[in-house]
Amino acid sequence: MTIRITPRAMLPLPPEMLADLRGQPSEPHFRQRKIGKCLPIAGIVGSRPGGSGSLILLMRDRRIINAELDRTCRARDFYSGFYLAPSQDGMICVDRDTLLSRSGANCKLSRIRQLVEMSD
Repeated sequence: MTIRITPRAMLPLPPEMLADLRGQPSEPHFRQRKIGKCLPIAGIVGSRPGGSGSLILLMRDRRIINAELDRTCRARDFYSGFYLAPSQDGMICVDRDTLLSRSGANCKLSRIRQLVEMSD
């Protein structure tokens, strides 16, 4: 059995919300917080490429996770999501589990961090 994690796009803001944002910075700023080495697979609802070597994982509990890939991997290979073999403990862990992109790339996670929005 294989689990597929699909890409998720950021939802556009309704026009009335855009009017309230005038004069505010257009993009939020995030800092990274340590969260351990494993995440529950069932908690992942979507993904999208982050920087050059990281994926952004969107979680059911509304957390945003930055998952860094091995040095030899490119995040853009995971633009259409990834496949993952389920583990007995139901977790995806750093240096243990391998992500398989639909284009055929195999990568392990080297680090996971939660992204927390910074207030101004």
